[in-house]
Amino acid sequence: MLSPAADYTAALIEGPWRHEFVSANGSRFHVALAGPDQPTRPLVVLLHTFGQFWWSWRSQIEALSAAGYRVAAIDLRGVAASDKPPVGYDIPTRTRDIAGVIRVLGASQAVVVGHGTGGEVAWSMAALQPSVTSAVAALASPHPARVHAPLAARYTAAALRLLTLAQVPMLPERRLRDSDLLARYFTLGAAAPLLAEALARYREVMRIPFAAHTCAEALRWSVRSLARPDGRRYAAAVRRIVTIPALQIQGERDGIVRLRYADADSAALCRNLRYELLPGVGHFLPEEAPAQVSALLLQWLAAQE
Repeated sequence: MLSPAADYTAALIEGPWRHEFVSANGSRFHVALAGPDQPTRPLVVLLHTFGQFWWSWRSQIEALSAAGYRVAAIDLRGVAASDKPPVGYDIPTRTRDIAGVIRVLGASQAVVVGHGTGGEVAWSMAALQPSVTSAVAALASPHPARVHAPLAARYTAAALRLLTLAQVPMLPERRLRDSDLLARYFTLGAAAPLLAEALARYREVMRIPFAAHTCAEALRWSVRSLARPDGRRYAAAVRRIVTIPALQIQGERDGIVRLRYADADSAALCRNLRYELLPGVGHFLPEEAPAQVSALLLQWLAAQE
């Protein structure tokens, strides 16, 4: 049975932030903005992971903006209230999206913070968009270089099965929209169940027309690119030394990322890396440990000023 479609306004949740739509890199992006209009502290850009949207950062938006930072939580290309064009779900294009949004928001540089698949985009900003990236933070996201730890060694067997499923045409789209696949993914990654309200919101937003397909397309590129020229060019680009400040936070009970290799490439490539392991926490750090994540980000950001 097909689930009813949702409107993009399902992602425009009210709170201590404002919603704006900005055009960049040929598409329109939804951004939840908070903080002072004339900040004295850097712009902080927040990038969500697969299956979620900007709202997963709700706790950090409040904490960072209260500390005086201008915060922009972005719906990535193809997600929630942002445009869903038929192409552009490779990471290089997504870094150009984020660089464009940063400039449209009037900033010359930003601190880019990403979670999960958004963390891979954040890491890539340092190599592909260095002129607009002043620092990067990645949550539950190994560095994408894959030099010291190949894909199969970085992720759990259950996570790799989900990636394999995503390569099948049309099937993952139907399951993301009409079955409990999304809920099972959250259960797999989290150390404790996410709030029922959050699960309901994520499932509703996944029912926005074309959202399930574009989310699946991003996962397809992450695997198919490994053997293609564009993927090899990307892999070579992100193997550059990262000289800007970098923060990596992992959860001790992450059901997606294998901790043994989580910092293998970041430790080798980042000259100014801080690595933090949160005990008792799973993959969805911004929601499972909101206070801890916010405190770490604020402490790390203050050290950059």
